[in-house]
Amino acid sequence: MDGIDEIVREFLIESTENLDQLDQDLIALESTPDSRELLSSIFRTIHTIKGTSGFLALSNLEKVAHVGENLLVELRDGKRTMNQRTTDVLLLMVDTIRMLLARLEETGEETGIDVTSTIDAIQATLDNVPLPAASQSPENTVEPAVSEDSSENTSEVTPVVEPQTVSVTVPETLQETVIAATPVIETPAAPETTSANTPSVTVKHSADSSIRVDVDLLDELMRQVGELVLVRNQITQLAGFESGDLLRSSQRLSLIASELQDGVMKTRMQPIEHIWAKMPRVVRDLAASCSREVRLEMVGGDTELDRSLLESVKDPLTHLVRNAVDHGIEPPAQRVEKGKASTGVLRLSAYHAGGQVVVEVTDDGAGLDPVKIAAKAIERGLKTQDQLALMSPFEIQNLVFMAGFSTAAAVTNVSGRGVGMDVVRSNIEEIGGTVEVESEVNVGTTWRLRIPLTLAIMPALTVLSGTEIYAIPQVNLQELVALDTLKTQESIEMIGGCEVYRLRGSLLPLVRLSKVLGTTSQSSDTAVIAVLQADNQRFGLIVDRVMNNEEIVVKPLSSVLKGIGIFAGATLMGDGQVALILDTPAIARRELNAETADAVASSVSENAQQLVPSTEHLVVGIGLSPRRRIAIPLSDVTRLEQLQMDRLETVGGREVVQYRNAIVPVLRLGSMVGVYDSTDAVEKPTVIFTRGAKTIAMVVDEIIEILDDRGATRSEVTDSGLLGSIVLNNAVTELLDVHNILLSADPQFFTEDTGAETDASFDATLVGI
Repeated sequence: MDGIDEIVREFLIESTENLDQLDQDLIALESTPDSRELLSSIFRTIHTIKGTSGFLALSNLEKVAHVGENLLVELRDGKRTMNQRTTDVLLLMVDTIRMLLARLEETGEETGIDVTSTIDAIQATLDNVPLPAASQSPENTVEPAVSEDSSENTSEVTPVVEPQTVSVTVPETLQETVIAATPVIETPAAPETTSANTPSVTVKHSADSSIRVDVDLLDELMRQVGELVLVRNQITQLAGFESGDLLRSSQRLSLIASELQDGVMKTRMQPIEHIWAKMPRVVRDLAASCSREVRLEMVGGDTELDRSLLESVKDPLTHLVRNAVDHGIEPPAQRVEKGKASTGVLRLSAYHAGGQVVVEVTDDGAGLDPVKIAAKAIERGLKTQDQLALMSPFEIQNLVFMAGFSTAAAVTNVSGRGVGMDVVRSNIEEIGGTVEVESEVNVGTTWRLRIPLTLAIMPALTVLSGTEIYAIPQVNLQELVALDTLKTQESIEMIGGCEVYRLRGSLLPLVRLSKVLGTTSQSSDTAVIAVLQADNQRFGLIVDRVMNNEEIVVKPLSSVLKGIGIFAGATLMGDGQVALILDTPAIARRELNAETADAVASSVSENAQQLVPSTEHLVVGIGLSPRRRIAIPLSDVTRLEQLQMDRLETVGGREVVQYRNAIVPVLRLGSMVGVYDSTDAVEKPTVIFTRGAKTIAMVVDEIIEILDDRGATRSEVTDSGLLGSIVLNNAVTELLDVHNILLSADPQFFTEDTGAETDASFDATLVGI
């Protein structure tokens, strides 16, 4: 690339951007062939490429663009209409131009790419004659390296791309062309070990190394830098004097530095639609090769993400999209037999939630069948029958993230080699993100990626283990539990040789940071449990002391420290001390082995069996104020979750939330019993009630614990929404009239019993919605 002059460099950058848009416009034009605006945009792009290629003496590029322009002229003049064959050859032209540009950037020349077959295919279409039998994609195609396989209020985001239906019938003479033009998503299984001396080769293209920045933003950055220099000089002059001016100058410096940080981050932020631009083409071509009908919908494309993270997300997201078309959405005939529309819907959505960007890939296909997944897990030796018997359907569905797991019936160029969702998950975790899956058989599947806004700066909790400080990313942290010596001894138990802590009625596996690090704990009288979530697994990390919440600047690790496998980076503290950043998912996988999980699951199962006969006597204690408590019968509760309050929306004057692919009514318990809610919490505990397909979410202030009400002192004095009161743990606790409270949210909630979840399926673990 060093040998290419500036004119060619600008041509490459502009043409690459235009080709991405050209893919979208051609597919959109196929769905709306009468759109003169789309046709004019496509024609202008090709005409520009042709003209510039001629000026730069790039003959192959000029020839391909010229014959393509001839076809577009006939479309523009109304001499032909846009059909599938025309779209196919024009997309083939785009692919060929893209490869010529890539070759030009790599070698400084456009030679080495056979353009004859592309030109012949376009010319045959112009002449209305059958395509040449040898019509295929150009030679020397460089396939992208693709990682292998699979809330927030979104009312303000708008679709980026109008939904379109992808045709499934392809002329026989173009079948190979279409399939060859679809990037392969399989990658060879990685070897067990990689030599540390083997260099990692990364090819950077012009479009990847430059971004367009608004001039006003650069001017603002320059102004802030000038202010920073002035304040720095002032600090230097005042450093030797005892004066209040030094404090004020320091505060001013901090403010300017923060503004500068925000401004610089804005220069790196780009909308996610940049990586969505190629999805319509990917979906169209793959749907054709898999005999599917797919309508692609994209919402929230203006959601911004750090440029470096955008590139890291591209391959996993592309794989999830392909997996949804190949495995998720059924063939048209099968969909019709199930009572569905023949055309499947694939939806991409992005939004901000909890300081992260959430990207969802949702299809209305067959869903993940726990029965089939369990059978495949046994067949591949990943789990035993006894282990599966202790797992919930949700946990079984998450087995798709295990290495070597695949439900594909046959190996294709799309999937089935068992190098799959585990790689997607590991790639997302490398950038500090997480992957979740929600699925219902014959309803569909949602893959949810949670990605940090940037890798450079992140909020973290600093903790002390021994004499060293470590940082825990806030994205993995759910809550902190402080324990003194007596409470530690009473609450921490041993199950199957593993330490667990009973937290609000559920068993929490524990990991001691001092043990992970191979050091000695310095704290003998106190301990703190950091409750963490990683790999869809919740566990407690025992540390000596919690230091502070702060934003940290992430620095890369040396190869020696990286090889340990439990650190994600390093940071420099305010006093100059270096703190290592803990890799929470890696610690979970290393310390919480299968035996630990099985021991805890077995204990939970045994406890559940003991509690089933007396579930009617268990209640969930709810705190609404320092002096008021409410009890809800455990038998009525489906699950407890944490709800991000900014996800609440209003419909017809009532609050609702999007939950598990449904619009769920929301109740605020405080307002139902006359308690004014004055808190501004970002998230709140929520009690979920489910009956068949109906769900209601009840927001509360605090979930205290699960108690047994047998033998408790009772009072029959009632009030609106209440059934009386009892004394639990020496505190008067009111009994909630669950039946009437739920009817106020949904008058039809109890009208039909369609098989609500059983008491034994209750999961008291708090997880984020």
